[in-house]
Amino acid sequence: MPTPFSRRGLLLASGGAALSLGLTGVPAAAATDADTADAYEFETLRATWRTLLLGAGFSPTAEPFRTKLTAMGTTAAGYAAQMDPADGSLWPGVVWTDPEPDTDSASYAYSAAIQTSYQRLYAMAEAWSQPGTGVTGDPALADAVVTGLDHMYAQVYNEHHKRYGNWYNWQIGGPQGLLDTAVLMYDRFSAEQIAGYCRAVDAFVPDSAVAHYTGTSTGANRIDLCRVLAVRGILGKRAEKIALASTAITPVFPYVTSGDGLYADGSIIQHTYVPYTGSYGAVLLDGLSKLLALLSGSTWEVTDPGKQVVLDAVEAAYAPFLHNGLCMDGVSGRAIARGLAPGDARGQNDDQLRGHAVMASVVALGQGASAAENARWRALVKGWIQRAYYRSPVGDQQLSVAKLALLQGVLDDTEVTAAEHPAGSLVFPAMDRAAHRRSDWVASLSMASRRITYYENGNGENLRGWHTGSGMLYWWGDDYANDQYSDRFWPTVDPYRLPGTTASAKKLADGEGGIWGAARPDVDFVGGTGDGTYTVLGQQLKGLSSTMEAYKSWFFLDDAVVCLGSGITATDGTAIETIVENRHLGAAGENELTVDGSAKPAGFPWSATLTGARWAHIAGHGGYVFPGGATLNALREERIGAWHDINSASGSTASFTSRYVTLWFDHGTAPVDEDYAYVLLPGATARRTAQRSAALGGWLRNITHTKQVHGVRVPVLGLTGANFFAAGSFGRLTADAPASVLVRERRDGTAVICVSDPTRRQKKLSLTWNRPVASVLSRPATVTSAVTGSSLRLTFGDLTGTDGVTQKITVRLR
Repeated sequence: MPTPFSRRGLLLASGGAALSLGLTGVPAAAATDADTADAYEFETLRATWRTLLLGAGFSPTAEPFRTKLTAMGTTAAGYAAQMDPADGSLWPGVVWTDPEPDTDSASYAYSAAIQTSYQRLYAMAEAWSQPGTGVTGDPALADAVVTGLDHMYAQVYNEHHKRYGNWYNWQIGGPQGLLDTAVLMYDRFSAEQIAGYCRAVDAFVPDSAVAHYTGTSTGANRIDLCRVLAVRGILGKRAEKIALASTAITPVFPYVTSGDGLYADGSIIQHTYVPYTGSYGAVLLDGLSKLLALLSGSTWEVTDPGKQVVLDAVEAAYAPFLHNGLCMDGVSGRAIARGLAPGDARGQNDDQLRGHAVMASVVALGQGASAAENARWRALVKGWIQRAYYRSPVGDQQLSVAKLALLQGVLDDTEVTAAEHPAGSLVFPAMDRAAHRRSDWVASLSMASRRITYYENGNGENLRGWHTGSGMLYWWGDDYANDQYSDRFWPTVDPYRLPGTTASAKKLADGEGGIWGAARPDVDFVGGTGDGTYTVLGQQLKGLSSTMEAYKSWFFLDDAVVCLGSGITATDGTAIETIVENRHLGAAGENELTVDGSAKPAGFPWSATLTGARWAHIAGHGGYVFPGGATLNALREERIGAWHDINSASGSTASFTSRYVTLWFDHGTAPVDEDYAYVLLPGATARRTAQRSAALGGWLRNITHTKQVHGVRVPVLGLTGANFFAAGSFGRLTADAPASVLVRERRDGTAVICVSDPTRRQKKLSLTWNRPVASVLSRPATVTSAVTGSSLRLTFGDLTGTDGVTQKITVRLR
């Protein structure tokens, strides 16, 4: 069977449905002379792009397609009815004429109207092109689309107009909507109209837009620009434009070591300082899968072997942050604040939707990968679909028909066996993130450093994400709490009390610190190490616009996360708090809170300060153990918020409430070297939490959290982990410089020693393990070893070039 990544395969995959999709003008056979052959290739590429936009192999009368198509028709008809071409707009209230053209935030709103208008015209064109919409092939709808494109060309998007506002609307968002609309309704336009649209695109997206891999022409943006160039070339039959798009893709392929792009450790960065796997990374994956499919088998096929880097990223970069259909918010930047737009009845833009879109892109990319890769990826996707109990990806009406068809195809494929929930523990040093996976729970951690921003805001989005990089600890169960951050979490959660963080209660302005990730702490020790099963992470923290400083550590284990803090100092004059948990209960949740066996009041609001607390439990979620007892503050509250509160540009002003149980340590208003310790037990029952608390001394044999060293020893796992924020000792380990260390003694008589330099500044590091070792079985070439009768001494060469990546040494124990 032809692969869908070949142009012929894409057409054949549609079968008889191709006619119902309106694929016209494709010759039955290629002509022999060169001119006709070139024309045939342009027409074939146009038909291929059309199929990529509309999807193939689905039944318009089957669900979820019937509902999706009907809704598309209703939306398109509504747009057509409301369309009222006027000076400066195509729809009332969507005005693009800027009285004071500039590049300020006010001008951004006007340029956004250009993109919005093109997107509405595309929605109308797609409803006209798809079967079963109720407006399929409707002449009046087609006329409205033509009128709309011509009006926008005459008024604003033409070769004589000057750009203002947001560059993105002019170079990516706007022209993509214009070009895709023109492709879908190609036969409705004259050659003169097509030529005019192409001249407009050439004016705003010249070849120079991809001349250098820098600025706004990197990563996902570069792929988007190449998409514009390629489709413009196809539409206007300009071979050199397609050729440029094909070659301009290739700078995206190599791993980068700074700035935007894909890193060898699986990190994905955009805007220089922002982890963006789930947003810009998703755009990159989607755009690249389409472009590779479009150009496959053509004169301009992308043959650069470097594309294997992106194929490898599916499992190394994307899969670790997908869980039961959702994509973790810690790698989605300001996209977490998009939520619900005014009057949008389709549903929220949340972690679920982002995950579903990435899954569809993985399926699409797999069609051009090796048979083995494609099989593995389809198994992963099928597993995610089947475990997505909160919201089904194959029923997600916010996805395009094309994406739904890709996912439904995997679900219906009887030759694909769903992959089990993957386990593993990974550190992503280049973006200060980590993901820890177990069969019954997963977690993710977000940190900030000199290299990575506290948070990103821009375009009015994510105005209160201030502390998301201050050690926010996200976690989900296998079959519970998968909606923890999906269902109205971001507009209602207290932004000063994000779970896992240590932060000042000092009031911050919306967008505090600046746009596009400008705010970064001047600290270096952020990162960690691990053996792929367990992980040690550490963060030197300085608060955003605050005097607060702290040292934080997390030890990710089988059924627990040990969380330590020390050196907590501040002179803000406001409360400094470490948030043990801020669990979202949903709109009507009444989950019971139990502390040391005593059930606390279920009413809202309720609060208490509980001295000597040894353990706590939130029903339906998990448990928390406090070594040696702690003064624990607890709050049960109902909060109100609206998406507009955190997204002033496009968030809905409709308010709603949600309930939370919050647990925290209050370090006072002027703390000096305060500390904390707690153990998170995801999914634990109250009984198991109480048992772990009672037997904690046997399980967690050694624990320390000074300003210099954080360490734990868990004998049952053969594990010792430590963060040396400065030279020091813990148990049998001694380091003469900052380092993260994990030692795991295994039952086969060997041990693995994992070491990293989170500061990336150590020219030399010596680590001594006072444990008899028989021999060193493996080590990096830059590491020397000395074995004595009672200890092992490891000397690491220059670690500044390791980029915080773990160095592993394997030894045989005596």
